[in-house]
Amino acid sequence: MLLESVQHFIQLEYGESAWREVVRLARCKWYVFNTHQIYPDGLMPELAAAAAELLTDPTDRPGARVQPTADGFMRYFGRCFVRFFSNLGYDAPIRATGRYFCEFLKNVDNLHLQMRFAYPKMKSPSMYMSHVDRNGCVLVYRSTRRGFTQYFMGQLDQIAEEVYDTNLKIRVLQCEKTSTAMASSHQSAVATAAAAAAVGLQNVLVKYRLDFDNSAFVDQHAAVHTFDRCLQLPSIPIGLLLRLFPFGVVINQDIRIMDAGEKLLSVWGAATADDVRGHLLVQHLVLRRPRDIPFTWTNLMYLASVTFELEVLRGTHATMPEKKLNPTKGEKKSVSQLPATLDRRGSYGSRSILLKGQMRHFKEIDVVVFLCSPVVNNLDELQAMSLFMNDLNLHGLSRELVLAGWQHCSRLELMFERAEQWSQDLEDNYEQLDKWKRKGDSLLYSMLPRSVADQLQNEQSTMNTCKAFNLISVMFCEVEGLTPQATIKGVMDVVECMNTVFSCFDSLTDRFNVYKVETVNQVYMAVSGAPEYTGEHARNVTDLSLEFAENIRDLQFPCNIQIQIKIGIHSGPVVAGVVGMKVPRYCLFGDTVNTASRMQTTSQPGKIHISVTTKRLLPQNLYTLTSRGLVTVKGKGKMETFWVDRKPRSPQTEKRHSV
Repeated sequence: MLLESVQHFIQLEYGESAWREVVRLARCKWYVFNTHQIYPDGLMPELAAAAAELLTDPTDRPGARVQPTADGFMRYFGRCFVRFFSNLGYDAPIRATGRYFCEFLKNVDNLHLQMRFAYPKMKSPSMYMSHVDRNGCVLVYRSTRRGFTQYFMGQLDQIAEEVYDTNLKIRVLQCEKTSTAMASSHQSAVATAAAAAAVGLQNVLVKYRLDFDNSAFVDQHAAVHTFDRCLQLPSIPIGLLLRLFPFGVVINQDIRIMDAGEKLLSVWGAATADDVRGHLLVQHLVLRRPRDIPFTWTNLMYLASVTFELEVLRGTHATMPEKKLNPTKGEKKSVSQLPATLDRRGSYGSRSILLKGQMRHFKEIDVVVFLCSPVVNNLDELQAMSLFMNDLNLHGLSRELVLAGWQHCSRLELMFERAEQWSQDLEDNYEQLDKWKRKGDSLLYSMLPRSVADQLQNEQSTMNTCKAFNLISVMFCEVEGLTPQATIKGVMDVVECMNTVFSCFDSLTDRFNVYKVETVNQVYMAVSGAPEYTGEHARNVTDLSLEFAENIRDLQFPCNIQIQIKIGIHSGPVVAGVVGMKVPRYCLFGDTVNTASRMQTTSQPGKIHISVTTKRLLPQNLYTLTSRGLVTVKGKGKMETFWVDRKPRSPQTEKRHSV
């Protein structure tokens, strides 16, 4: 969807031809993007770099000439994405997140958590605020994608302006790369380095300073805390809280377990809380979300408003010795990567228990309590986790959700399978469309020069393709020896001979930068110097003619048909282009074409006949030129012409002809 938004707005604001040029310069093989298809992460920065070279700056105002940059277009792409998903209705969850822009920033991770059900393969970034004041905040951003720093700034710009009517200024305070194998505070430096080497991946960590009017949020926050200080209630035992949240766990600043709910102890296989008290939390729970965040006390403070997901490690993990801190191969680390394949019933695994809730800090006793409930979609998952309905909280509506999921699971699965099938069919259709488009382009480029075909595809008039050339060289080659046949087999033999000869000629034209114009009956016409001009047009056509004469001797024909060719070449000015609408052909117009045709008709079998104009353009040291004298040419009168042949090949010419 990120790339779809880029395609949509470049086509909308710059035009279809501009988008095609950007894709071509970025060497991207896709012109159209699909929502549920995954593309390389580096594609977006490459498109931004290409756009900076070809397009005007998107922030340019009348009279202000701004030099476009790749960073500027990445920021523009970020704004485009917000505008794009707003058209699809995805701005509604953002507006419903909170009254203030700062509340939206606190809950971005929770929004991504909900979005993964619609986009299960989405790799969302993680972010939290490390400082808040009346003039803005400091936002910490982590992502596995590189080069998206400016893109994220553009997203924030557009959301602040469009959704919260806020004037936002952003600057980067810090940008660094960190390892995905982030260790907890208890792990040694050696263990951290070993884990980083094992994973071999790098994340991006960026700190932004966001300047905006944040006084309303700060005043409301201060009022809530003032009310809390005025309201004094007697203390309650921690055990009561854990009875309300039987899967909860109490954590101290060393990320060690102080106490746990009875249901969680039962899952761990612990008889009492003393069996796990003092153990490191990562020995029993794996952090699943927020992703790629080290399990430290500081992060628990910063992410107080973010939904956490922890996966329970069962059985023998409850009695794992504390001294075994460095994870070995095959064991869980403090930060777990999501599985490669996600089951549609949830990305939780068939027998693992996923706890979802909030890390709540109780400052009076300086501990964090994970207030959570297990995530269960239906009765099948409940049984696979070895849990029962009685284990679920009454106040959390977990039981109702499980029963509702059981009742509607079959219907939802059927709808999901249909949606998956439609998505797959759509992707297949796009692939087929791309395949047939390539075939169509290949056919078009075989009929017309590429530059001319691109002009016509961009809906330009055929007259716009017409162009005058001051000096080019035209060649006509006639195949002789194909006498008319009376039988069907004889006619087929003639057709086969012509196909063999012209296919051979076609294979030689590209080697000498010569364009095949057309074939009329038994005459083959080619040109060099148009539609792409080259100063060596006379030499190119002459070399091609000599190759024709050499190759025709090696071809084998049915029924012992003897074939010879006679060739004529002339150089001069022409007008070239496409005329008409049906069956378009690239045609040459002018007296040069007529004269070249006369050179061919007055030539002799097996010889190459050139005009004096072409003779003057040829290098004297490469060819043997023999004067034919004055020849009567229809419509031109007496003309001095020449026979041309190749001198013995030097290393220079040998290299040219061995391509």
